Amino acid sequence: MDRNYHIFSDGCLERHNDTVRLVTLDDEKKYLPIEKAEAIYLHGQIDYNTRLISFLNKHGTALHIFGWKDYYAGSVMPKRGQTSGRTLVEQVRAYDSPAQRTDIARKFVDGSIHNMRANVSYYNSRGHDFDSELASLDAAGARLTETTAVEEIMGVEATARRAYYSTFDSILPDGFVFNGRRYNPPTNEVNSLISFGNSLVYANVVSGIRATALDPAVSFLHEPGERRYSLALDIADLFKPLLADRVTFRLLNRQQLTPADFETDLNSCLLTEHGRKTFSKAFEETLEQTVEHPRLNRKVSYQYLLRIEAYKLKKHLLTGEEYVPFKRWW
Repeated sequence: MDRNYHIFSDGCLERHNDTVRLVTLDDEKKYLPIEKAEAIYLHGQIDYNTRLISFLNKHGTALHIFGWKDYYAGSVMPKRGQTSGRTLVEQVRAYDSPAQRTDIARKFVDGSIHNMRANVSYYNSRGHDFDSELASLDAAGARLTETTAVEEIMGVEATARRAYYSTFDSILPDGFVFNGRRYNPPTNEVNSLISFGNSLVYANVVSGIRATALDPAVSFLHEPGERRYSLALDIADLFKPLLADRVTFRLLNRQQLTPADFETDLNSCLLTEHGRKTFSKAFEETLEQTVEHPRLNRKVSYQYLLRIEAYKLKKHLLTGEEYVPFKRWW
């Protein structure tokens, strides 16, 4: 898999000969190896033009833009790696079929609960007592078989996530309090990390979907809406525990992030530039980790698992082969 590149400096991003060049406000010039770029993440105030966008499109490189205080603002996506009218038709048919949409939505939540449970189980075996929370997650998973509508499935997912989040304050080190999920804006350090981490997962899933002929705006669990790739929200839920949450726990427990890496502004708590750089570096290192895949019989990166998930869904829609959601097996 190609790499992601995160840019935090302010300046201008431009095409220069056959590569991409960043010119900072101090007139420092840095070059990005475009042939190895999966996506570029803009965290600073960056100017760019259509010449750059055309060049990125030629190389299949996505541009993910983060706005004020690193809120995800949107993406400039290259043309799809594949285009298939049949895939789009089957994807819309599945959305329009209550039975098929419900089945796919149920699979997403089943995988999400399993992966949340994997995190809780990990810490339960390391000095914490999370037997009650594990039982709640198991009960939520069991209730999925009784659901007959997407609204019910989302209700089960919300119940499971409350049980999952209730473990955070015990997992986190002294000095950091979660106190429940709060966002738009995040109200404390932990919520700030989760919001930033989730946005990185989402953007990476958007890039993964682009490699298939799936339409990122036609989803099954989350309702399709305006100005968002709702299918990426569906798939991202499977990977947030593995990527965003585990990175958060690791950085805080190892004191690689401290209260000094956050700032409070307008009733919100947000990462400083140093904090965002630290989190992004750890996140990218996690994406590059590999695991032996039981079906492919070879090692694959965590980042490639995102793309595999999109291909699995596409195959289900086209062939009817059962879609089995990502569940952490190691």
